[in-house]
Amino acid sequence: MGIIGPVGNVWVVPLHADPTNQPPPLTWVQFFTEWKWDWLFVVPASLGLGLYLWGVWRLRVRGDRWPAVRTWSWCVGGIGTAVVAGMSVLGAYDTVLFSVHMVQHMMLTMITPVFLAIGAPITLLLRNLRAVGRRRVTRVLHSWPMRVLLFPPLSTALLITTPFALYLTELYPYTLRVGWAHDLLHIYMVTVGCLFFFPMLGNDPMPNRLPYPMRMLLLFITMPAQAFLGTTIMGSSRLIAEEWYVSFGRAWPPSPIDDQYYAGAIMWATGDLTMGIIMAVFLAQWYADSRREAAREDRRLDREERLAAQRAAAGGPGGNHYDDGTGGRGAAPPEKEDE
Repeated sequence: MGIIGPVGNVWVVPLHADPTNQPPPLTWVQFFTEWKWDWLFVVPASLGLGLYLWGVWRLRVRGDRWPAVRTWSWCVGGIGTAVVAGMSVLGAYDTVLFSVHMVQHMMLTMITPVFLAIGAPITLLLRNLRAVGRRRVTRVLHSWPMRVLLFPPLSTALLITTPFALYLTELYPYTLRVGWAHDLLHIYMVTVGCLFFFPMLGNDPMPNRLPYPMRMLLLFITMPAQAFLGTTIMGSSRLIAEEWYVSFGRAWPPSPIDDQYYAGAIMWATGDLTMGIIMAVFLAQWYADSRREAAREDRRLDREERLAAQRAAAGGPGGNHYDDGTGGRGAAPPEKEDE
């Protein structure tokens, strides 16, 4: 979508803004009201929302329950934040302001995947399939490509190294200049986040489910990396994608160097904040799983005690049973008469 100026009283916002195709100056009013139509987000969001709600409806029709928190997490926290990141002011100005891009980056990588994982879409799919379909999905889920992709140390390495490779090389300027690379970057951000958070926080069956202490360790490893890169961007005197941002010739604030400082601060602050929230969710899940495991163990011990009491009562004084050698209980044999 091109832009020459205002059409009537409404600005036509470009799909991918560039120095020759700019949106209007960003104001506080536009910050909360500016939206654009982007098929890259509309199609996946519509399919993800529609199929998920259809699956929930099918469960309810047959009398099965599905936790409301999972539905809200998928629809609002997951799909909703992705749409905001791609189609609101964040999507309209993500190639104009580095700070806006950074907010979008953090949402697509650290927020959207967390809520998608809590929504448990694979579990919902399995509960809607017949036995044959469940076996096929399980077979795919445990195939070697999925084992590699969902291997937590690998996804942790991708989550840590991707921002360094993006912002400290010429890769980021390339995604600003080339539309399809810019779109692919959005898809990649969500994908890497899902590969990391689904095995870490999700309730879905996973081929590589690490114990909680190992998952805690991986979460701790990712936290300082975000902070380090954020402070590096803040303190850098060299502009990232300098030629691109300077060529806009913006007369409205912030300046490119201030904008870069804000971007680094956003990465640093939101990285620690989101990781803190994720850590709280993780600890709550750990606690809930521990309680469920303790309850299962209590039921097992109670069952063993009841069986032991029944065996003791059957073999005690006045009992007239013996072990017939087959695991059952039979009547005692008659005593042999003296010859």
